[in-house]
Amino acid sequence: MNVPTMAEMMTQGKQPEILFWVGSAGSYDDRAKKITRAFVKILHKANVDFAVLGTEESSTGDVAKRVGNEFLFQMQAMTNIELLNSYKIKKIVTCDPHSFNTIKNEYPGLGGNYEVYHHTQYIKELITDNRLVLDSDKYKEERVTYHDPCYLGRANEEYDSSRDLIKGLNLKLVEMHRNKSNALCCGAGGAQMFKESEKGNKDINVLRTEDALKTEPNIIITGCPYCSTMMADGIKSKEKEAEIEVLDIAELIANTSNL
Repeated sequence: MNVPTMAEMMTQGKQPEILFWVGSAGSYDDRAKKITRAFVKILHKANVDFAVLGTEESSTGDVAKRVGNEFLFQMQAMTNIELLNSYKIKKIVTCDPHSFNTIKNEYPGLGGNYEVYHHTQYIKELITDNRLVLDSDKYKEERVTYHDPCYLGRANEEYDSSRDLIKGLNLKLVEMHRNKSNALCCGAGGAQMFKESEKGNKDINVLRTEDALKTEPNIIITGCPYCSTMMADGIKSKEKEAEIEVLDIAELIANTSNL
């Protein structure tokens, strides 16, 4: 897809406009790779000069920190910060709210100070600056609901960028009864994705899927690769995958822009 790395940029004496932090899900998970590709298409469409770290990118350390291994977190974070600072990185954009939260809020205390954007914030900025034009008729009047990722919403109080993009696509947004600061977690946050539910409890992603199904959507939209996985699994558990799509906002934008 013609995606340059920072190492390649530096050999050419260039500094990109942004660094796209792909994240572990966007790099390795087959479902999340589709979100990564969609965002890259958007960046190309908007003529954004960007680069990735490629094989130099490592885990932000988010999961290690959430399970209580502060030592491992700081080791991972310091390695990343040293690399980012060596490339003189100023602006970082990521599709992963976990990476967004960690780099934005926890790296500064370790010497990593960057301007950090979630991809929904950055896409909205591209549209505001007339660098990206949407085809608002692609999904016109499609009935959708939006799931707030915890590390974008409650952790960083970002509730509007995704909703503004949805409204700009002429989609019919029907909110779940638990939304914004009161939204229910999909079940992936805080490293919960990597463990089984406690005995006797219903899987939290199924509970959240039930919230979504009450809105009778054609599409469930989110802004996190982990949320996409958990909501898609919830839809499968309800045997609704033939009727309801789960899409990241980047995939919607890529589809409506004919990329």
